[in-house]
Amino acid sequence: MSADKKDYERICMEYGITNFRGMLKKLKKMKQEQGDDITEDSEMVTYSKEECNEIQHSLKQVGKKHDAELYSMDVDGATVDLKAPDVDFAIKIQEVMAEERQDAVFTCVLTGPLDEIKWFCKNMQLSNGEKFEITVSEDKLIHKLMVRDCLPLDAGIYVAVAGIRSCNAWLVVEAPDVDFAIKIQEVTAEERQDAVFTCVLTGPLDEIKWFCKNMQLSNGEKFEITVSEDKLIHKLMVRDCLPLDAGIYAAVAGIRSCNAWLVVEADKEGSSKGNKAARKNTMVVGGDDEDLLRIAKEQQERYQKEMEEKLAQSERDAAEEAARLEAQAAKKRSDEAKAASKAAARAKKAEAGVEEPSIKAAGSGSDVTVEPHLVEQSEDNEVGENSLFMESVEVDEVTGGDGAPVQDIVKGNDHGEGTAKPKSEKSGKKEKLPKVIVSQITDGEDAAVGNDHGEETAEQNSEKSVTNCPKEKIVDGKDAVVDPGVHFHIGLSDCKAIIGEDAELVCKLSSEDCEGIWYKDGEEIKSTEAMTIIKEGSYHKLKLHKVPEEFAGKYKFEADGRKTEALVVVEDPPRFNREDLKTFINPVTVKKGHKATFRLAYMGQEPIKVQWFLEGEELSDAANIKLETSDGCTRLLLMKLQRKDSGEVKLKLKNEFATAEALTELIVLDKPTPPMGPVEIVEASSSAIEIKWRPPKDSGGCNIGNYILERQQVGRNTWKKVGPIGPLAKYRDLDVDHGRRYCYRIRVETEIGTSELMETEDIQAGTKAYPGPPSTPKVVSAFKDCINLSWTPGNSGGTKILGYNLEKRKKGSNLWGQVNPPDEMIRAKGFAVKDVVEGMQYEFRVSAINNSGPGEFSTPSEFVFARDPKKPPGKVINLKVTDSSYTTLCLSWTKPKDIEKVQDEAKGYFVEIRPAENTEWNRCNSNLVTTNFYTVKNMKSLGMYWVRVIAINDGGEGEPQELDNYVLAMPPPVRPRFTDTKIKSFMVVRAGNSARLTMNFEASPWPEVTWLKDDVPVTKKVTISNAEGTSQLLIPSSERSDSGVYTVVVKNIVGQETFSIEIRVTDEPKPPGPVEIEENVPGTVTISWTPSPDEKRDDRLHYMVMKRDSTKGTWLTVADHIFNNKFTACNIMPGCEYQFRVYAKNDMGSSKPSESPKWLLSNKKEKFTVNIPESKTWDLQCPPKFLVPLKMHTAPQGYECYMSCALKGDPTPHVTWLRNNISLNTNTNYYISNTCGVCSLLILRVGPKDTGEYKVVAENPRGRAECSTKLTVRE
Repeated sequence: MSADKKDYERICMEYGITNFRGMLKKLKKMKQEQGDDITEDSEMVTYSKEECNEIQHSLKQVGKKHDAELYSMDVDGATVDLKAPDVDFAIKIQEVMAEERQDAVFTCVLTGPLDEIKWFCKNMQLSNGEKFEITVSEDKLIHKLMVRDCLPLDAGIYVAVAGIRSCNAWLVVEAPDVDFAIKIQEVTAEERQDAVFTCVLTGPLDEIKWFCKNMQLSNGEKFEITVSEDKLIHKLMVRDCLPLDAGIYAAVAGIRSCNAWLVVEADKEGSSKGNKAARKNTMVVGGDDEDLLRIAKEQQERYQKEMEEKLAQSERDAAEEAARLEAQAAKKRSDEAKAASKAAARAKKAEAGVEEPSIKAAGSGSDVTVEPHLVEQSEDNEVGENSLFMESVEVDEVTGGDGAPVQDIVKGNDHGEGTAKPKSEKSGKKEKLPKVIVSQITDGEDAAVGNDHGEETAEQNSEKSVTNCPKEKIVDGKDAVVDPGVHFHIGLSDCKAIIGEDAELVCKLSSEDCEGIWYKDGEEIKSTEAMTIIKEGSYHKLKLHKVPEEFAGKYKFEADGRKTEALVVVEDPPRFNREDLKTFINPVTVKKGHKATFRLAYMGQEPIKVQWFLEGEELSDAANIKLETSDGCTRLLLMKLQRKDSGEVKLKLKNEFATAEALTELIVLDKPTPPMGPVEIVEASSSAIEIKWRPPKDSGGCNIGNYILERQQVGRNTWKKVGPIGPLAKYRDLDVDHGRRYCYRIRVETEIGTSELMETEDIQAGTKAYPGPPSTPKVVSAFKDCINLSWTPGNSGGTKILGYNLEKRKKGSNLWGQVNPPDEMIRAKGFAVKDVVEGMQYEFRVSAINNSGPGEFSTPSEFVFARDPKKPPGKVINLKVTDSSYTTLCLSWTKPKDIEKVQDEAKGYFVEIRPAENTEWNRCNSNLVTTNFYTVKNMKSLGMYWVRVIAINDGGEGEPQELDNYVLAMPPPVRPRFTDTKIKSFMVVRAGNSARLTMNFEASPWPEVTWLKDDVPVTKKVTISNAEGTSQLLIPSSERSDSGVYTVVVKNIVGQETFSIEIRVTDEPKPPGPVEIEENVPGTVTISWTPSPDEKRDDRLHYMVMKRDSTKGTWLTVADHIFNNKFTACNIMPGCEYQFRVYAKNDMGSSKPSESPKWLLSNKKEKFTVNIPESKTWDLQCPPKFLVPLKMHTAPQGYECYMSCALKGDPTPHVTWLRNNISLNTNTNYYISNTCGVCSLLILRVGPKDTGEYKVVAENPRGRAECSTKLTVRE
């Protein structure tokens, strides 16, 4: 019972068991009995509803750990044994590296066929869809997973699972290696204008990232990001530029980036008027659109060419890989076929020694003999899960004792039809089948035995049929002759036919002798002139000639009861006549100003959309373009053509079936452009002048015939025609005089015309051109008896450099001495100087020599000691960070120790940094640092860096000294703090106006800024702009609902700080209602009024009452800040007429008044007596006296300072201001005033010279008084 199913047949052969069905039934019953005993010890393996859409069942593990592959499943009370397929990976999936937006393919090869394997990524099973495509080869050995349109999110580990085997591999998605063909440029825009940054990439990219002030930008009301159709041109538009928008903007494409400034100029006109500048409809663009389009087109062509090369290479690689895999699979199949043949041979030998017993059927005296086929095996020699061991039993009729038929045994199998073909069919050989005698057949028992010889394979489209299988009766116990029947090797496939062209349907039968019948839509068809039926061996073909629309339909081929079907769809796509197309694709060449005509006939089902393109741009009717389309023909006429109109002309036709295109080229001939400079002087000797230049940028579409030269001797007015010199862009003039200067004019001549001229500079014949100075000599090595030098040549002076002269000078001397002998120049670019004295310092210089002679000397080298090399220095000591910011890092260290014969003194230092994500060190200073401190600049904000310092001397570099930990590019941690000293906590805004709050702060690291309104985050209506050290809140058009307490929260890792500002949005209030007057107490009146309509909406609204009487006639305020609707006025005089006004007031101002009716109280006149007291004379004169003295003052530099004091005196005293005992009354830099005894001094801009003691002296005839103070100026 523990044997594998594939060994069942071998075991039956060994023990002489011939009743396969009986053996299988008994084995099944024994397993059921054993399953009941082990169910209690079984471990449940759960199935979820998502994993199985069939009926609910349980899966129980049978046996122990060593039998982990065998399971039993209970379905409706029946037990079925399942076994995981025993396959492994012959070739596992490998790591795949793909660029972004490319497709990636994982491929694996199994050791045995399997319908499907499972693919996983990130703990999720993958299935066919838009993102993934899973394919299996016909032999079910090669399995592939395609990941379409790879993105960085798709990177990760992918797993392939086949049964209990699995393998995995990485998918690495690399960012596209693109660069900037044109970087963004600085843009200067006026306030309220739109600004546009533009860049061009070297390869297409769906999007790039834009940054400003360390924040990534996205599409919205402020910014608009656009990409061209070819994904090469990327633009960023900054709408409605304000001064706050100025700064550095950066574009990032993959690992490349570029940046530029946006400069916003204030609107002088608007600011001078004190109003907000008006929105402008103009925009400022950085870069020329025509140049951008031209460069983008060049980049696109270059990119397409590279992609085509890569695609061709990938196709070649894929073909090689497929061939390799196919070879491996073929070899594996061959090995398995050999193994199967050996197994069959062993089985035949075993059969030869087995006795064939004869058993009579119950109820009859006759034996029934059948011939079973061998077990059908898959390509890996394994038996399927539900396969039986008798492939087929074919008996025409079995009779009982009365001669009546007991049961028909038909050809079939136990697990359905249509399985793979047996291996004997694939190899083309017929296997010899053993005879087996059926022991017993009872009435009512199903004796039909299945077979695996289905008539169609997985890829065939034929119908399943087992009805017309040939049969033979068994007579007198003789052996039956088995005929396997006819089946399809290749079925019909659906076909799309083009109207008017030929089409063909083909199928292949297993027999060449079988005939068949063709049907169309259920009706039999015969060969006619329009269709031909052909039989070529086992192939049956139906050829359709010049297919008309009526040929569309369902076609069927039937042979010996088997049939296969296919659909023929007749389409009429747009297409061209071959001869007309050959004529059309020939380039059309015309001259400038002429016209060109393109005409091409076409055919296809209407409606057909006709489009003409020139260089990818669709054409439409215009002044110089005419498009004509008639029935089956289209025509394009281009008039007044210019050279720039040259390019590719494309005709595109499209209907419901397909799209057709035809390409040709338009060449417009014109005069060439002038030759391109600058002119290179090859030789300028006393006997000849030789020059060369570059051909014209555009030859006008023609080959260059000649260059026409003219020559002028400088100082003369005439030009001498040298004549055509041929198509080569060079000329050697031998007719020159030594010392004369000449100028040349050059034109290009083609068959169309002559170009404009290019004029050269003056060229002198016979001038000596000395070489330029070489580079500064470099000391390669130094010893006590030799110093090795090297250098690089400079400008050759137009001729070949013959050699060099080398000179040396001792330190402290003014004399240079030549190193090499005067008559022996140095040929090489280096020299070993041996004429040196040990311990002395030398410097060197070198000059080049050509045919004209020696040139200028180079700059001297550094002084070098003539001594043996030094030992490299040791590590620096006490390396530490002294200060840091977001972009800089300050370091300090102590020089390394000087140990004799171990390490010498350091001459200087190099500082190197390495970002944490990189492995390479970058040197910060190109020249040696001689001090013990250094500041690293241009660091990335909040970047993580490793830092080290290397000491160096003439002996080489010492060992680097690194910091113990990495360093963050950020200033020392600072708790957020608001820097504005005078911040208002209350703001009133008129409804409809904008409200703007700007908060300046300092914090490190960069904090998170949050704005709240009434402890709730602000709405999207409010615009928040954050920059370095500042945050701004903007309400574009305020409403009363925007009133509230706004809080800004600045938070970082050190702490947080908050500040709240109350914003009140209001408007001038509406006036109160009617005013009434009532007298309750004599001498007083009560004024009452109806509340203003705005009282409920504004809690700060109050009222003011004014009074006017008939005696004075002026309005006086009698009450203010009244928060109710009544007021009692006192001192109301009888006989006087009164009138009152009531105003509603809030933070924005006052409303219009509401007036009361006039109020008059009758007056009873009485006699009025006045007693005037006697007047007395008083002497009010007194000496000066200070009532309020001067105060001490401390003023910031550049600000104003105001000093004041108060005094009295009679007569009015004379006041004198003094600074450091020097009178200031006549100094125009000070503003002095004396009003009603209040003396003041104003300094408009305080400077250091204003520091000192200030004194006020007051004098009158009665006396003198002084008062002094000190002024301190703070920087």
